[in-house]
Amino acid sequence: MERLMMIRLQARGCAAEVQLNGLPLARLGAEGGSVTLPVHEYAVAGRNRLSFTAGPPAPLVGEAPPAQPKVGDGSVGVRVVLALCHQGQAPHDPNARVLSQLSWTPGLNETHDWPFSFGQDVELPVTFPRWRWLEAPVITQGPALQRQVLETLQGIALDLLRGDPDSLLAAARLRTEELALAYQRAPNAWVQDIRDHVQQLFEAQALTVKPPEPDGLVLRPVAGGRLVECLAPDGGPALRTAPGPKEAGGAWAAWPLRLAQVEGKLYILR
Repeated sequence: MERLMMIRLQARGCAAEVQLNGLPLARLGAEGGSVTLPVHEYAVAGRNRLSFTAGPPAPLVGEAPPAQPKVGDGSVGVRVVLALCHQGQAPHDPNARVLSQLSWTPGLNETHDWPFSFGQDVELPVTFPRWRWLEAPVITQGPALQRQVLETLQGIALDLLRGDPDSLLAAARLRTEELALAYQRAPNAWVQDIRDHVQQLFEAQALTVKPPEPDGLVLRPVAGGRLVECLAPDGGPALRTAPGPKEAGGAWAAWPLRLAQVEGKLYILR
């Protein structure tokens, strides 16, 4: 496709997370930095909510403590840019079409909440269909959901260990269809990319996927509770390989999963 809608998150001196329509897109650690990614599958026609949170992440389970006042030392800042970019452009390119941006840089001795959150609505010139995750019912949290998700992820992990991506592809069929619509690409091309990636990892003996344990799975409600994000206790994806050898750069593969539950069945929608 000719143009991509992309988000760039920059943070200085603090951790930060950016969200679009209640879905976390990317997070930077306490050292800050920058990250850029396409966001078609999270955007909707018309009004969208773009937001960020600066500061330590909320706990993965339980309610986050209320924000507390903090006196700024002039060392932190966050900037989010949502832009429409031609192929090869980045959101901060001068020729990119900026759709919305958020910026926060508290001055020296300026009092602010910590963690600090801010957001605003933005009208986006897109014609995407209404994504399925927007209509998913709110999920009831509890032991029954934890068991169901755990069984599903364990089954997918065991299949991946054998080099078989079929259970992952079956659970993610609806997501694959929507990604194809979002990026104007044939669904079978997405499926083949996943098959090829799994096959490459398998042949390289790098499919060291450890099935999640009961104490190693955290379900984080997102999108107003309509989806749950499957995380490890460290905040990374629950479904992932072990890090590779240090001499090879310690690379590892991960499959971020956000699940919906409809009529008792689980679906990977994002």
